[in-house]
Amino acid sequence: MAKLAQPPGRRLVKRMSTRTKWLILAPLSLMFIGAGLCVVSEAGHLKQTGAPFRQWFLLGTYGLILVNGGLSLFGQAVRFRVQLDYRRFVRRELKKRDLARRKRKSSPD
Repeated sequence: MAKLAQPPGRRLVKRMSTRTKWLILAPLSLMFIGAGLCVVSEAGHLKQTGAPFRQWFLLGTYGLILVNGGLSLFGQAVRFRVQLDYRRFVRRELKKRDLARRKRKSSPD
């Protein structure tokens, strides 16, 4: 069986820094959540005004898909942010440890 080529976007995303991924995903996910809530609200309005079942049902389903997709992307963005914060914390702690070691070595006892 032939090996399928990877989509070109996958390589692009793989090369992005964690910070770039976070900066893209956070606002994008919030836009999806907001748009989804607007669509769900519109579907509720259509239901209350007596629109056909299929119309408000499909619109509501589409809105819920947008909301859930936005929440998934937001969770991923939070994950990237936690990775950034943890890396920063570890770097600071390692720097403090190295400074303490250098002071101990250089101090005359």
